This record gives sequence, C-alpha cells and structure tokens, in this order.
Amino acid sequence: MDRRAVLGDAAAVQAVFDEAIALHSRVRDGVLAPIVETSRAITLAFAAGGKLLAFGNGGSATDAQHLATELVGRFERERAGLAALALTSDGSVLTSLANDGTFDRVFARQIEALGRPGDVAIGISTSGNSPNVLAGIEAANARGLTTVALTGRDGGAAGELAAIHIHVADESTARVQEVHRTVIHAICTLVEREIE
Repeated sequence: MDRRAVLGDAAAVQAVFDEAIALHSRVRDGVLAPIVETSRAITLAFAAGGKLLAFGNGGSATDAQHLATELVGRFERERAGLAALALTSDGSVLTSLANDGTFDRVFARQIEALGRPGDVAIGISTSGNSPNVLAGIEAANARGLTTVALTGRDGGAAGELAAIHIHVADESTARVQEVHRTVIHAICTLVEREIE
C-alpha cells in the first residue's frame, strides 16, 4: 500500500474527528439550556402519565428510534420502561398514510391519533425544513403537546414552530447528526436521573 495514500487517508479521518470535536465544543458552550428544558418537559410528561413521540427522516428517523429505544428499554441503568414512541418505526402505518394521502402528513396523522395534551413531540430535521416534520410539529402544537425541534443549519421553519429549539448550527449533515446523537444521550442522562 502506498504510504502517501495511507497518510492522506489518515489526515482525512483526523479532519472528520477534528470537525466533530469542534462542533461538539460549540454546542456544549452555547446550547445547553434547551437540552435541559427538553429533558424537564419529558420528565414532567412521564410523571403525569404522558409519553414522548419522536420523528424525522432518514438519519433523523434512526435518531428518533434511538431516543425511543433508550427510554423504553434502558439507557445506563435498570429502571421502569418509559412511554416513548418513534413515529418512524411502523412501516405499515407509514406506507399506508403515504399511499392513501401524502408523505407530508405521515407524522401529523400519527400525532393526531396518539398525541395528548401534556405529551412531548420531538421533530428532528438537520435542515429544519422537512415538510412532514413541520406538519408533525404543527399538529402537536394544535393538540397541546410540548414541541421540540432538534435541527441543524440555520434551524429552518421547525426552529420557529417549536416551543423548544435545540439548534446545532452547522452546514454539514453528518456533523449535525453526530451532535444530535450526543444531544439525545444528554437528554436520556437527565431523564433517567429523575426517573425511579
């Protein structure tokens, strides 16, 4: 193997880590309050018998599922399961809603069916402008849920629609998604600390 190629590849990998570390540092130094506020809203919802509904597209769909998984199962300790649902998980519901209506309403319709006042809805969108995420947040607002937007780039319309906005300001979808995962783990840490 060509040593220069290996060194070039190693430098590219190091650049990825450097960018991720720099963005994590910027978020750590400037976006903690909405993360704490989100954790408190979720904890209050669970304490009142409510639930968390999370949704997004693509990588953000997997982040929604990851968040729900950590809360329903366990994050770092054994405890009772928590009522969290990723609206991206049921392929039959998603495909029937998209087929019979429009993909822009796949999350809004589920919010209408499952959301209750006092629940929390987290819409995840690296652009902040995914039409179905915006419709989901709008439906959640209309039903009296506490809404959270977890976004990237300039925050988009989602950041303006939601009651709480966790904004990871960067243009790289990959870097934003990496920080979103850390934000999710921070939320789980705080929620799990408060739950018996």
